[in-house]
Amino acid sequence: MQIMIAFVTGLIFGLGLILSGMTNPAKIIGFLDIFGDWDPALALVMIGALIVSATSFQLIKKNKKTYFGQQLNLPANNKIDHKLIIGSLIFGIGWGLAGYCPGPALVSVMHGGYQPVVFVLSMLAGMGIFEIFNKIGSKKALSD
Repeated sequence: MQIMIAFVTGLIFGLGLILSGMTNPAKIIGFLDIFGDWDPALALVMIGALIVSATSFQLIKKNKKTYFGQQLNLPANNKIDHKLIIGSLIFGIGWGLAGYCPGPALVSVMHGGYQPVVFVLSMLAGMGIFEIFNKIGSKKALSD
């Protein structure tokens, strides 16, 4: 049952990305072009996402469980540190250059074309490199 719920949720998310045009890199780059032909569509999608997520977080804080009785664990760390800032900068630069973020890129892989495939492979490589450096940093911290 959980797999089916995850599948339907992912399907709805993917369809929402396609219908809103967020799988089109030109749409994202148009949003970032504030001094040119600015496209506000992404701002509207973000506002909708904020409304849904803010409502969901309020429900999670109250209930601490899913509607199917599974435990929910919210992150305990709410600090803004150098890792968050550097990661945000890397994410934003990649997003601005490529016009993709992870969700739309994964959906776009199904459309065909080499650009989303290159993006996803690069994203996976970046995640792998992060894991390597994170493990090295953890080992170094333990030995200090």
